[in-house]
Amino acid sequence: MDAGVDAAPPDMAVECAPGTFHEPGEVLFVERTAEWGLEALGVQGTLLSVGDIDGDGLADVIARRGGVRADVLEPGMEARHTWVLRNTGQGTFEDVTLASGFLAVRGDYPIAVGRPNWVATFGDVDGDGDLDVYSGIDTRTLPAAPGPGDTMFPVRETSELLLNDGNGVFSLTFPGDPLRRAGQEDVPSGAAFIDYDLDGHLDLWMSQGGLGAPLQDRLFKGGARGDFTDATVEAGLRTIDWDGATLGDLNGGRGHTTAWSAQACDLNNDGVPELLAGAYGRAPNALWQGVRDADGVHFTNRSVASGYAFDENMNWQDNQFARCYCRANPQAPDCDGVPAPQVGCDQMNWQHQYDRQPFRNGGNSGATVCVDLNNDGWMDLYTTEIRHWWAGEAADWGEVLLNSQEGDVRLTRPGRDAMGLTIAHPAGNWDEGHITAGAFDADNDGRQDLYVGATDYPGNRGLMYQNISENGTLAFREISTDDFFEHWRSHGMAVADFDHDGDLDIMVGHSRARCDETCYPTQQVRFFENQTADGGASNWVQLDLRGGPGTNTFAVGARVTVETSAGLQAQEVQGGYGHFGAQNDHVLHFGLGTACVARVTIRWPNAALEEQTVTLVGGKRYRVQQGQAPEAL
Repeated sequence: MDAGVDAAPPDMAVECAPGTFHEPGEVLFVERTAEWGLEALGVQGTLLSVGDIDGDGLADVIARRGGVRADVLEPGMEARHTWVLRNTGQGTFEDVTLASGFLAVRGDYPIAVGRPNWVATFGDVDGDGDLDVYSGIDTRTLPAAPGPGDTMFPVRETSELLLNDGNGVFSLTFPGDPLRRAGQEDVPSGAAFIDYDLDGHLDLWMSQGGLGAPLQDRLFKGGARGDFTDATVEAGLRTIDWDGATLGDLNGGRGHTTAWSAQACDLNNDGVPELLAGAYGRAPNALWQGVRDADGVHFTNRSVASGYAFDENMNWQDNQFARCYCRANPQAPDCDGVPAPQVGCDQMNWQHQYDRQPFRNGGNSGATVCVDLNNDGWMDLYTTEIRHWWAGEAADWGEVLLNSQEGDVRLTRPGRDAMGLTIAHPAGNWDEGHITAGAFDADNDGRQDLYVGATDYPGNRGLMYQNISENGTLAFREISTDDFFEHWRSHGMAVADFDHDGDLDIMVGHSRARCDETCYPTQQVRFFENQTADGGASNWVQLDLRGGPGTNTFAVGARVTVETSAGLQAQEVQGGYGHFGAQNDHVLHFGLGTACVARVTIRWPNAALEEQTVTLVGGKRYRVQQGQAPEAL
């Protein structure tokens, strides 16, 4: 349904300067960590989420160090794990953690402590025009804080939904809020706000589990007042506890997930989001296809059928521990002809009955990024994976999954080498700690580039890949660290046009796990300013969408297609993704290549899936209220 008109370009002068495209040897990013105040504030972390918490149009940040840790706020005993950072608009961040109320606790403690934080995802759940936040934690093991003398006490808090007063001050909701999951096993590993049933109210998809704890993922349906009910079962998302599952269930992706991340996006272009959970522990990833019919919206399990659960390589025989097992048990099934191991066999890391099964030959999945990489108007995926040389070829690589453009979601894996995403490894012992990732157009050429956060193992650093696709053939090349930045053990990232200059900047975190000489002294979060738009190029456009009646306030789930003389590209407004809660700015940024005028079509996420088309000149950020003419900001 077309609810808009093709508006004429706004009456403003625009000079169509030459397009931008990164060439090797050009500086793409410059570090501005100290200038933005992050060094002086001592901001440390691996988990970064972006949202405009005070409604001033500037991207703010919540940074967390990871793990379930309580901030100690007692004077003289301070221990920081969480930072709420307000963007001042003057090229600096201000620490507003305490003033924001984000660390509010329900318990009564002997000293001042702040609530632990793990997952942090923004969304306007009560429809009042500001961003609220879901903060999720693992409640299996309570963090401890120092009490009077040498005593320690547990900090008994839960996951929470916090409501925003419009000025960036958060408050806890009612004690019976089901998102708290009080008294239940709660291990949220990621969260994404969506409107799955297109009723104008945000819902929350929550992945659960990870690190050996298979659990039921959860879908909460939102109401008009920010109230939620658990809709997991009625939406068709029930999975099977591993203790009661058959091998057929596990191989079919019907068991609980050991999830490490959440994602929600529309993969078959029907206006209804698919729900994804990336799993740790070589277990199947989950993909639920949204189906809309006369009875509403429900989900069907297409984890394996879609190609997302795991890749097709099941060659377990090159796993070094499988070889150790077969050397010790040559009569065991399928052990005949298995080569000798290349490791010492002083430990056993192989269960022969199960580890040959498809459900144990997947990956250790961190983030899944949902993005149109080949500019065909369909969302593709990029997955990150932890991978070790000894695990062999059956362990899934972090790679691109291309959308086959079918009604029933189907994804293909061309392979890293086929598209220039090759990672060179030294002979012998290596590990890939790919956990976080993001896609964004770093050089405004109209193609989505990839940043991969590689961490936790020697030799792992952030990797930047430039999208150099032509004529529909997807291709990348790695950008030299001389051109962007070198960041060892890069864990956590957030992207936004923080300085409002027309290009996308990036913040990255740092992990000190398994430290060696590639660890930095602290987990200092670093800020890198994009240099692309410094010449005043107008080949970009930014869209701040706001829904009308029947559409959620920030238009989460809206599909935006941009057409220029160079072709087509598409993005979705997303409400969080990734490993333990990542989020980029809800304002969409499109590079226009050599063009400076774009025809923009917005498919609004309401029941009618209304469309609105406008023509915009580049070099501006626009507020687009549903059904109204765009307003240049």
